[in-house]
Amino acid sequence: MSKVSYVSGLFLGALATVVIMNQAATASGAPGSESVKDKIEHATEPFDGMKVTTAYPLPVKMVESKEHYQGGSFRVLARKGQITRFRCSVCHNDKPVKVQNGVLFTHSDIQLNHGLGRNMLTCNECHSIEDRDFLVDKEGRKIDFDHSYQLCGKCHFRQKRDWLGGAHGKRETYWAGERVVRNCTSCHNPHSPAFPTKMPATYSLPLDE
Repeated sequence: MSKVSYVSGLFLGALATVVIMNQAATASGAPGSESVKDKIEHATEPFDGMKVTTAYPLPVKMVESKEHYQGGSFRVLARKGQITRFRCSVCHNDKPVKVQNGVLFTHSDIQLNHGLGRNMLTCNECHSIEDRDFLVDKEGRKIDFDHSYQLCGKCHFRQKRDWLGGAHGKRETYWAGERVVRNCTSCHNPHSPAFPTKMPATYSLPLDE
């Protein structure tokens, strides 16, 4: 018998032993072998949804919300990690700008379409002039980009109310466990937040026809 065949035989023997042991543990009701139904039937304490961990960890960064809803505290998806040119103070500082048409190189992709008519917003109505790494509301309070919902809710207060209650927006985790929801800017482009109007892909006849 060759050396390779001997090693292969040892490996297969060890693998078979592990499989047999696992089957025996499952049949004997070892810890961790219970089904979901078994766990429910043998539960001795009330279910606590806040102690449930998700099966698949979110690959995105989250922050704890500065708001509360009827269920208590919750988390929102972070925003700053999605901004390609953050921190803004890298360019917006006291150093002289030596590049011609620098704004075209940095912000030419931004199409500002937020507000109607004479109510159209300008950059500095949301972005702080004194500290470009923050947003700012009408009262001059600085708002972190990760908590942009605090600024959006100043005008879109009905949507914010629905967002807090779960009727507006999207939840990122399972129904059981800690609540993690999308930030306003996770779905809406802050510079042009309205979704384009489109017709439905299919059409259903009325029920009375």
